[in-house]
Amino acid sequence: MPIDPAAFRTAWPQVVRSLAVTTRSLDRGEEYAAEAFARAAAQPDDTIDDLVGWCVQVGRRTWFDALRHRTVFDRLQPQLARPEVADVDVPHAPGDDLDDRLALLFVACDDALAPGAQLVLAMRVVCGLTVRQIAGHLGIAEATAAARLTRAKSALARARGEFAVPDGPARAVRLPVVLACVAGLFTVGQREALRPVDATEDPARDAYTLAEALAAEYPDDPEVLGLRAVCRLGLARRPGRVRDGVALPLDEVDRTAWDQRLLRAGLDDATAALTRSSAPGSVPPGRFALEAAISGVHATAPDAVGTDWPRLAQLYDVLLAAWPSPATRVARLVVLGRLALRDGGDLAPVEHDLEELVADGPPYAARDASLALADLARRSGRADEAAGRYRELLDVVPEGPLREFCRRYAG
Repeated sequence: MPIDPAAFRTAWPQVVRSLAVTTRSLDRGEEYAAEAFARAAAQPDDTIDDLVGWCVQVGRRTWFDALRHRTVFDRLQPQLARPEVADVDVPHAPGDDLDDRLALLFVACDDALAPGAQLVLAMRVVCGLTVRQIAGHLGIAEATAAARLTRAKSALARARGEFAVPDGPARAVRLPVVLACVAGLFTVGQREALRPVDATEDPARDAYTLAEALAAEYPDDPEVLGLRAVCRLGLARRPGRVRDGVALPLDEVDRTAWDQRLLRAGLDDATAALTRSSAPGSVPPGRFALEAAISGVHATAPDAVGTDWPRLAQLYDVLLAAWPSPATRVARLVVLGRLALRDGGDLAPVEHDLEELVADGPPYAARDASLALADLARRSGRADEAAGRYRELLDVVPEGPLREFCRRYAG
């Protein structure tokens, strides 16, 4: 039977988690889940009422069949005798009340792994990003991302042995990496799907779902609230960014199309994140509280001209100190360029720094820096230079609204 994409995305983490508990391995849980879904897809229509329960049973039987050829069969025989049930039965253990995808994220973001390995494992196994998308987000080669994924699965098995969802204190240690994974999923969605054709293939919306689950677990954490604010405000402002298949520059975005309900909810989160970060005894605002504040400035501006660019410059200076990433550097330079154009300042220092990022930054930052340089050239009246830069971008920007935007100005 053809498996509905929405049903698959809902069922996959539940099946993987249950089979990981059965097989005591995240890697094997993923392997037997894939086998079960493949068998489900081969069934005649209307023969499977409960996709999750069916796949869990098939995955277990396949696993137990493999074990029959091993000497440990006798030890596992009591498990084979358990009554079959349609429901997913995860044991009562730390994390048994967590959303399934969130539970797998905390498993993948094990502090026994290197940070890069955590991100790759979580983004592939839990978030469902392709190796290409992961490599592009992290600014590494696809082969490197694939190798990290393989090593991460092996290292996790060696470090922890049997699969287990971490308890509360362990989850708190892993939370920053989990937040970074969800943010990465949202960023990929916003870069690649300004107007998703299929709602079931929308990484940004998936990230928002995970951010909601995190906020339910950590309702007072300013970074969690900040991340949910970023997701809410980003999704609220997505309508109106595309017209006739072409991405629009900030000046032409239809702000009347924005989702006002989601906008208000995002602004409430952004305010709460900064308020909690400013409370006596708290640490200074972190990455996501600051990103939420930045998104809030854009969300409350009446138009591009009326945007509080000086406030944005201040916020980016603070963010650059808290999270000195290439993406932050590009965004800060974009703001400084807008200020220079508004005040008649010198664009040369801004363009020099952007050129450095084009030459030495990771692919996603180099592309964004190239877009910023083309935009500055266009806004400052250098039409031929802008057209040339947009033509060069046609070689690196994938098909979609952003590519059509580049084609529009390439002449």
